[in-house]
Amino acid sequence: MKFYKSLFLFFIIASCSQVKNKEQQKLKDTYNWEELIDADLTNWDTYLSYKHQPGYNGSVPKNADGEEIAPIGLNDSLYNVFTTFKQGEDVLIKNTGEYYGCLITKKEYANYHFQLKYKWGNKKWAYRKNLLKDSGILYHSVGPMAVEYWRSWMLSQEFQIMEGHTGDFWSQANSAIDIRAYKPESVLDPMAHESQDFITLSMNSPYRNYCLRSGNYEKPHDEWNTLDLYCFEDKSLHVVNGEVVMILKNSRYIVEDGKDVPLTKGKIQLQSEAAEIFFKDIKIRKIDSLTQKQSKLF
Repeated sequence: MKFYKSLFLFFIIASCSQVKNKEQQKLKDTYNWEELIDADLTNWDTYLSYKHQPGYNGSVPKNADGEEIAPIGLNDSLYNVFTTFKQGEDVLIKNTGEYYGCLITKKEYANYHFQLKYKWGNKKWAYRKNLLKDSGILYHSVGPMAVEYWRSWMLSQEFQIMEGHTGDFWSQANSAIDIRAYKPESVLDPMAHESQDFITLSMNSPYRNYCLRSGNYEKPHDEWNTLDLYCFEDKSLHVVNGEVVMILKNSRYIVEDGKDVPLTKGKIQLQSEAAEIFFKDIKIRKIDSLTQKQSKLF
């Protein structure tokens, strides 16, 4: 009888200890998060370029006299592309999408877990009137604004946010990265999958600079989606509503002489791309490593 009493007490103590450990871990996780939304967007700068029109060819837009039009630029208070409002206890960001551009974190980050929630609005502007709604998370953002075709963003790696394509990858400007993906044939695009070897994506890669996510895990139009981006050293993971959709490593950019330069830290940009979108619960925390389960993906 004493044995069974002791065994019972052991299980009670062990159970209490597990509950306590879980509570401590939950508190630790909550404490480690840095919230990135407030009513005044004090953690962010804004950059706006142009209201691109259908048929845009990548050149600097010009006025009726043939003169180049300057981009709107940084932190212009005359434009309300990015605003905040309260919904219950949450502070939400409304991104109208009217002008191409982005929110940019004021700080640079390395080795982190970044998380946000998004859902689509109803508005689309000229360039995307007949196209899918589009936005994105641009991470490891460095250098000047307005590089590359759209003249709206910094050199970076992109975690795509797009109807039917959330989790896709784009290289921005001369960035490059290796992704576990099926090699494309003919005009097809590579598609990510954890069963495949790594292939290189960049503007100069034979596989080009775009990769499809491994699967579509998006929620219906009017529901919130949760995106998690894990970046540790040169590796990253794109996670959509709890599902890993892309495994990436060897983040870098390529300079004029063809030399690779590691790209493992930088600012984070949230794109404005001619479609209305809402963000909430944007937060970030530093990590010392990937989990054992995550590391096995590489």
